[in-house]
Amino acid sequence: MAFTMDLTVIALFIPTFFLVSITPGMCMTLSLTLGMTIGVRRSMHMMWGELIGVGLVAIASVVGVAAVMLNYPMLFVVLKYAGGAYLIYLGIQMWQSKGQLAIPENPEELPEKSPTALASQGFITAIANPKGWAFMASLLPPFIDAAKPMAEQMGVLVSIILITEFLCLMLYASGGKTLGHLLQKSSNVKVINRIGGTTMMGVGAWLAKS
Repeated sequence: MAFTMDLTVIALFIPTFFLVSITPGMCMTLSLTLGMTIGVRRSMHMMWGELIGVGLVAIASVVGVAAVMLNYPMLFVVLKYAGGAYLIYLGIQMWQSKGQLAIPENPEELPEKSPTALASQGFITAIANPKGWAFMASLLPPFIDAAKPMAEQMGVLVSIILITEFLCLMLYASGGKTLGHLLQKSSNVKVINRIGGTTMMGVGAWLAKS
């Protein structure tokens, strides 16, 4: 079967999801903290558990979005606007260094854990985070075409999500020690949160208008 997904859509989805994934959040903050405390190598145990969780959330979100698109097109439009507004709200919270997505001023060091415990922590963080569900439900609708095979679109989008998420987790873990020194000053934390918040608000506005 010929590849039917629009390459322009893929080219737009990659930087869009990268901006959202790289924005400080629960999973990235966890990766950052682990990078500072246990190193990149051991942090990878958390990462594969987190990626499994993110994959499940993404697939469930795609299935849910597809069902809404086919059966309740007006509700789909409402959810798209609501999702964009929610991302803007989260961006405002981050800009003010509030909420769970903002980087804390004093990340607590985590006690030593086994590889299984680290993987479980990553998995639970991914699937139990309502922000992750909100992101997927908000981001995916503009990139899905109900007239084209859903399985193909799901495979492409989820693959991009997992690859991008892994790269961002590695970036945060690898930069943990450097950021550890940078984040010792609360003013630096506020600047990073404001950059992430501004990006989040921009993505939310684009999603609502798309």
